[in-house]
Amino acid sequence: MNELTVEWVEKAEGDYVTAERELRARRRPNYDAVCFHAQQAAEKYLKAFLQEHGVAFPKTHSLIELLELCLPLDPSFELQRDLLVQLDRYAVHYRYPGESADKDESRLAFRTIKTVRSFLQKKLGISS
Repeated sequence: MNELTVEWVEKAEGDYVTAERELRARRRPNYDAVCFHAQQAAEKYLKAFLQEHGVAFPKTHSLIELLELCLPLDPSFELQRDLLVQLDRYAVHYRYPGESADKDESRLAFRTIKTVRSFLQKKLGISS
């Protein structure tokens, strides 16, 4: 794996661990942060995959835009579309006043990133 790919993976793992930690927090868990960091982990794993394959990508938070760049390299990414659509909305959905995630929503977001993370780790040759 090239050096920049490794950095993307490390950043993705940082977001994954943060989401997991917030979900497990006993005192004042931040469910909004669980959802946000789940989206961020997916975004960075997709960027790691593209980086590893030498595909330039724009500065974007759109998981679907990144997915479209991955598909020509590996059509099996299509299997992740519904999960990525679900995570995609967390980039901004709960970051501003007016709406907040609850425990159930954050659990769903975390289960989703676990699935996406496992898929992308396999594609990158990372054993979990």
